[in-house]
Amino acid sequence: MDEQNWLAKQFDENRDHLKAVAYRMLGSSTEADDAVQESWLRLSRSGTTGVQNLGGWLMTIVARVCLDMLRVRKSRREEILGASASDQIARGASINPENEALLADSIGPALLVVLESLTPAERVVFVLHDLFAVPFDEVGPIVGRTPAAARQLASRARRRVRGVARVSDAGHTGQQEVVAAFLAASREGNFDALLAVLDPDVVVRADSAVMHMGASAYFQHDFEGGVRGNRAVAETFKGRAEATQLALVNGEAGAVWAVRGRPRIVFAFTITRGKIVQIDLIGDPERLLQLDLVVLGG
Repeated sequence: MDEQNWLAKQFDENRDHLKAVAYRMLGSSTEADDAVQESWLRLSRSGTTGVQNLGGWLMTIVARVCLDMLRVRKSRREEILGASASDQIARGASINPENEALLADSIGPALLVVLESLTPAERVVFVLHDLFAVPFDEVGPIVGRTPAAARQLASRARRRVRGVARVSDAGHTGQQEVVAAFLAASREGNFDALLAVLDPDVVVRADSAVMHMGASAYFQHDFEGGVRGNRAVAETFKGRAEATQLALVNGEAGAVWAVRGRPRIVFAFTITRGKIVQIDLIGDPERLLQLDLVVLGG
């Protein structure tokens, strides 16, 4: 077996683990695939000369690629649904069952939401150390920090994540009740009732397909930057859910707006302490096909 074939075999043996690392860092199945592919390109170009621990070396490369991607995302102030919450509920076709179980064991909507609030360095350090037990003396160089500084980054990130754990979501029934109350208040145009189910810092994001629908659906042209704050969100949805139905989206409480029985927009909700903290709107036809939708009623 020549060296290139041997490298390919070794890389394939590590692929699922690398994908799990990249997914936790990026929150996007598609971007995780890109990061893993980039690590293969770097491996195939440089070879393994001087590499004693190939698995650790590959994890380091993937982490650095993810760090660069997170920094680019932050610097451009992107509001990418496809790179975050839509992948939480989309079924990634490229993930085998074993890897899907691995991803699911510690990544849920609440954790992904709080990871999005971390700085790129905090996110990488937290994922590597707290989720994959990589020592700080190895994590530090990846983010350009000393081990002590990396430890401080992890500590800050950990406090935020523990905050989310303390604010654990209600069961599915409770979540459905919150979403149902939101839809009812929206249909009735009841501004105060909408405020009652919205977190003060609630944020609404939409993918490009939803934004292209413009005023023909629910959302005006100024929606593109996202809507933040309970009063702005309540004003946006007031009187606009007449045709939206309560639904399960991959088993989670959500809603769907359909035209002649065909889903056009799916609403994915993040709920903590009985309040809606985030609404992600998915209209991309390919992503809609990936979702397991069960309509529960008007």
